[in-house]
Amino acid sequence: MAERAQPLTGTVAAGLLAAAAIPALILVTGGAVLTKATGASGLGPGDWAAIRFTLLQAALSALFSVALAVPVARALARRRFAGRSLLVALLGAPFLLPTIVAIFGLLAIFGRGGVLNAGLVALGFEPVSIYGLWGVVLAHVFFNLPLATRLFLQGWLDVPSERLRLAASLGMGPGAIFRHIELPMLARTAPGALLVIFVISTTSFAVALTLGGGPRATTVELAIYQAVSFEFDLGRAALLSAIQLGLTGAAALFALSFVGHAGFGAGLDRPTRRWDGKGAMTRTADSVAICLAALFLILPLAAVLIAGLPALISLPDVVWWSAIRSLGVAAASTLLVVALTLAMARAAVRRRSLARPIEGAALLAIAASPLVLGTGLFILVFPFADPTRLALPVTALVNAIVTVPFALRAVLPAWQKIEADHGRLAASLGLKGWARLRLVELPRLARPLGFSAGVAAALSMGDLGVIALFADSDTATLPLQVYRLMGAYRMEDAAGAALLLMLVSFALFWLFDRGGRVDADA
Repeated sequence: MAERAQPLTGTVAAGLLAAAAIPALILVTGGAVLTKATGASGLGPGDWAAIRFTLLQAALSALFSVALAVPVARALARRRFAGRSLLVALLGAPFLLPTIVAIFGLLAIFGRGGVLNAGLVALGFEPVSIYGLWGVVLAHVFFNLPLATRLFLQGWLDVPSERLRLAASLGMGPGAIFRHIELPMLARTAPGALLVIFVISTTSFAVALTLGGGPRATTVELAIYQAVSFEFDLGRAALLSAIQLGLTGAAALFALSFVGHAGFGAGLDRPTRRWDGKGAMTRTADSVAICLAALFLILPLAAVLIAGLPALISLPDVVWWSAIRSLGVAAASTLLVVALTLAMARAAVRRRSLARPIEGAALLAIAASPLVLGTGLFILVFPFADPTRLALPVTALVNAIVTVPFALRAVLPAWQKIEADHGRLAASLGLKGWARLRLVELPRLARPLGFSAGVAAALSMGDLGVIALFADSDTATLPLQVYRLMGAYRMEDAAGAALLLMLVSFALFWLFDRGGRVDADA
């Protein structure tokens, strides 16, 4: 039945208000940035160099991530082996891993005193440097190779088994199958993956802060941070923020136009069998791709564990207080994410015509750089209060805003299915408002809501972005404390703090996600 014009209920009004809060915050902070930017003197040579470096490292990061993901995803799609499910699950770990922890692990392997350089020196070769362009690209590949692999793996798994059966009956070898079946799938999937990783890499602040930073390795976001923290040039920071917002917004809009669509038609859901990977060369190539990818992901995590365990029990008090502050920020951010997501999803379900506008409002947060939002809030707050006093609530707010799109994409489809399956029965029983939410909807939303809360808590716990603009010694969070310990060359304490951060982040995700699964089907 078509929806008729109806007055706004409290549920719908609350959802619309929550949805409007996201673009409103972006517009208000963007307006503050633009106001300051109009008074800026313009861009200097260093700023143009930062823009060029941002685009270059993002392009290289996307290209390498996608190129390396293709053989790994192909190998996983056509091989079955012990531990395959665990390895596929491990591909999701970098998404939750705090950036500063991953960087510490990468430095332990690829840094000046790392395992790789120790081996090169032992063999008589010159050591390599992880700092600069290639270090930034390496870190981005570490984070985004698993994402690209998961995207391509899903594309391979979506190929109906009937197509592969037909290819086998026609005697097509691996090369012909790649040209006629796999390459068309990649042509649809790769552009979207490239652009998504490009957007992610343009807004990666902590990587450039730690591994870049020199005149030739400064991103736009790092230049914003330097303009605010070191030079206190709000006009220049605002101008750079406007440029960063334009870059991410344009790339995000462009990425949306490359969402891939299935082109193989429907199958009969038979188990997929691969006849094209039985040769010795293909088995060897697949084994090498899987082993190298696994080592690339596991070794940095293992390095953090090995280096951090001895120092974990003797960490200074300042680290534990930072951890407590991070837990508070994560809790506040998660609570805000859950509240906004429930309000927006409920309004979208109750008034179906509002679903797309609400989703569109949430997606705007993807194009907004957290550091740009933080710069705008810094500009707004500075005339009236000391920004350092608001460091923790502002960090929680920005972390929540940028996480809402992921949570909404997990919760809204599940709620729409609940409405389709049980909505008429609930209405016939007279269940409304809180009773309907408590008895019918929340029990069935437990899994996606728990997953969303876990992601929000882990991401907020490990964030090193906005807090770097606002924090002083009394408001530093655990990721910022790890960075400061690394900068002070207190590597033992930094290793222990990094391990603590990794364990707490994964524990938060596990607790929320596990909590959503307990009795979820009851």
